[in-house]
Amino acid sequence: MEIISQLLPFVFLIAIMYFVIIRPQQKEAKARKAMIEALAKGDKVVTNGGFIVVIHKVEEKFLSVKMNDDVITKIARDAIARKYEDEA
Repeated sequence: MEIISQLLPFVFLIAIMYFVIIRPQQKEAKARKAMIEALAKGDKVVTNGGFIVVIHKVEEKFLSVKMNDDVITKIARDAIARKYEDEA
């Protein structure tokens, strides 16, 4: 009985850490992965470097993006921070 009463606070702490730290990170990672897989030609995205670019072509591991009318370059899918939403 003493062992259970000694282990109960640790079990409670682990449960709190799971629901406060681990589970939200897993949900965020899952949502980010779904967002990256759903990217299509013409979507505006923000890169990790802060550039706002338009997707020109979707490839398996890379994205061809248009920085302006003349510049098209490839970036890794991991370099996408988020979709850009026009705030107008």
